Amino acid sequence: MTRHAALLGTGSALPKNRVTNAELAKRVDTSDEWIVERTGIRARYLAGEGETTASLATDAARKAIAAAGLEPSDIDLIILATATPDQTFPASATKVQAALGIDDCVAFDVGAVCSGFLYALSVAESMIRAGSATNALVIGAETFSRILDWDDRTTCVLFGDGAGAAVFGPADDGRGILATKLHADGRYNELLYVDGGPSTTGTVGKLRMRGQEVFRHAVGKLAAVLTEVLELAGMTAKDIDWVVPHQANARILDATARKLGLAPEKVVVTVDQHANTSAASVPLALDAAISDGRIKAGDIVVLEAMGGGFTWGASVLRY
Repeated sequence: MTRHAALLGTGSALPKNRVTNAELAKRVDTSDEWIVERTGIRARYLAGEGETTASLATDAARKAIAAAGLEPSDIDLIILATATPDQTFPASATKVQAALGIDDCVAFDVGAVCSGFLYALSVAESMIRAGSATNALVIGAETFSRILDWDDRTTCVLFGDGAGAAVFGPADDGRGILATKLHADGRYNELLYVDGGPSTTGTVGKLRMRGQEVFRHAVGKLAAVLTEVLELAGMTAKDIDWVVPHQANARILDATARKLGLAPEKVVVTVDQHANTSAASVPLALDAAISDGRIKAGDIVVLEAMGGGFTWGASVLRY
């Protein structure tokens, strides 16, 4: 039997501070109607004092490990996808490791922005297949509120903070990741980026985005990669039970689903409540759909995302 990386458990964590569009409009020149019409977002969570990428990641990780029926000591690989680490170094994954009380395991960060969870998942799956890892903790966590320009209403209304985690382990019963396809094209750097960094400005920088151009590329690239990954898995869109997409914009989700001929009710949507949480958005949505019982054992689930870089990708798994 083929050894797959099976999804054993998920968890999520959100900051205490939930901010609605109406509340945000008191701080930014915007309105609930303007945000909802263009993005579908109605609220987001913003990290407060003492809440960091690593602390949110740790909270989500504890829940995922418990849901998998494991102890922290059972984890031998931690991969944290983030564009907003606690420090330039060491990796925030090592902070999660220490907080969980794990004395020794492989732990590192992956930076692929909104596609980060899929990139991290691909590495974990490869290591499980190769036998170099047994129980992998894959996390997407962000505090994007700390790199936003709060004077730029076209971007600051789009993002939120949070963390989602998933535990994967070996299985030979047909469950697990069946196919993954990843892409990157650095020629599009100027469409979505942060205008700072240690080796350029010596500052953290702020997020910059040309939204209309990102939207146009996102719809085409996501539809294409979903077709690619289904072909790799030997499936078609008719085989999909659920699509768990990166939660960037409700219009992107709708347009991508239409392009593939997918029924809207098969697409898990949390962007209205979480906004765009970058690398955290796919695992947050995945945990929501598993926790409320929508995703059931044996379901075919497709994960997909696209983010700055550009990076984009998709995975097919049997839950």
